[in-house]
Amino acid sequence: MTKAIKGRFRGIPAQDGAGVKLTRVINQPSLKHQDPFLMLDEFLSDNPNDYIAGFPPHPHRGFCTLTYMLAGRMEHQDSVGNTGVVEAGGAQWMKAAKGIIHAEMPKQEEGLMWGFQLWLNLPAKDKMTPAEWADHPSDSIPVIAQDGAEIRLVAGEYKSEKGPIQQPERRFLMADVRLDANTSTAIESQHQRQRLAYVYQGELTVNGESVKRGELLQLDQEATLELTTSDESAAFILLAAEPIGEPIVQYGPFVMNESHEIEQALRDYQAGRLGAA
Repeated sequence: MTKAIKGRFRGIPAQDGAGVKLTRVINQPSLKHQDPFLMLDEFLSDNPNDYIAGFPPHPHRGFCTLTYMLAGRMEHQDSVGNTGVVEAGGAQWMKAAKGIIHAEMPKQEEGLMWGFQLWLNLPAKDKMTPAEWADHPSDSIPVIAQDGAEIRLVAGEYKSEKGPIQQPERRFLMADVRLDANTSTAIESQHQRQRLAYVYQGELTVNGESVKRGELLQLDQEATLELTTSDESAAFILLAAEPIGEPIVQYGPFVMNESHEIEQALRDYQAGRLGAA
């Protein structure tokens, strides 16, 4: 059996927005940017005090955000007039590019809020293009049944199916892989040079190695993932893409290639030029 796991990491407790409690998986001290993936957060709580303040209006420039919900409801509003609510099983995609100001606020006052936000970098040639936004409800995301597993294809292609989010230059793949108890299945590589998996539920073996909830795995780019569960179900987010290979300079919500571009983003924001329709 081919070894698939090259590295293992655990997220750290963090807060963002107006005090939302979350787990920062990518872009923490032990695991910085994983080109082109800049950040991965998991938010999970049934205590409204952990999420109710949400993420009030804030700017972005230079990258894309993808919000994927497992439970709960989150509303998006932005400076170019877009608005929408993402619910369980749905995703929202935003290309901040040259600039956008948006707010992400819970549309519930109680109950479970569980989901992920991924930041995906843009190459220099696309960082100052117009902003874009799209809402993809749960019923727009293909579900592929395979050997006791369910693969929800959020982005990219798998077994001739296409997810609603497409970034062909990056060959970007994001899949929510859910396995029943006592299941064995395999997922072949698409040969992207960056390949990661975050286990968000249960325990499983990946090419013979036991993995538990909360682990982020760096995966071999070529290995077929041979997956097995025992007497409990398990689930993970699978990410893959081609790296951009350019310098990354980040200052909070701005991600550019050079420091002077960050300084320009700050000036544009302070002058009200960033995020204008």
